[in-house]
Amino acid sequence: MTRSERAQTLLERFPKMYPEAHCELLHANPLELLVATMLSAQCTDQRVNIVTRSLFQRCRSIRDFAEIPQEELEGLIHSTGFFRMKSRNIRAMAAALLARHQGKVPATLEELAALPGVGRKTANVVLGNAFGINAGVVVDTHVGRVSRRLGLTRHASPEKVENDLARLFPQKLWTNLSHWLIWHGRRRCMARNPDCAHCEFNDFCPRIGVARKEPARFAPPRQIPV
Repeated sequence: MTRSERAQTLLERFPKMYPEAHCELLHANPLELLVATMLSAQCTDQRVNIVTRSLFQRCRSIRDFAEIPQEELEGLIHSTGFFRMKSRNIRAMAAALLARHQGKVPATLEELAALPGVGRKTANVVLGNAFGINAGVVVDTHVGRVSRRLGLTRHASPEKVENDLARLFPQKLWTNLSHWLIWHGRRRCMARNPDCAHCEFNDFCPRIGVARKEPARFAPPRQIPV
């Protein structure tokens, strides 16, 4: 099966496997999603969702994020890791939004990626999930790992992985594609001990970098608490 044929088969199966796939970072508006995504670096969505429950009660506006003392913000987000850097970036991002965008989250990749602490991946998350704009494919560790195992890319660089996926899948589905790959990476194609025996793709997946095991009976995907 060619790379393009695998991509087409994935498009046929993913919507049936994960019809409820969505961004698992809890948010009520673009600003909350932007902050939550910044906090998710090297941290699980589950942990971020715990932290933002109190954070979003404390900071309800862009000015709250810009003016909250560094030490207080560090305390609120400490458990997400890299809390000093994340606190500095969130406060600087909020200040930049006030100075450049009248306090509103912009809806273009260029403007978002120019904000302090906001890279291409974070910008794509916000555009796709807050604004419904398919500007790019979100490539996190799950997307990169699953894409390589499926033979959709040979690259480790997120930018190169994104380019390969963008060539294989229609732009209107880029946001959904990211969700599908992330959900599959969390429920089937885990970093350690991937469940290849029960995987819905074991009839065509090349399992690149994965030791082969004997097939077993079907089992439902692992449930992830949010």
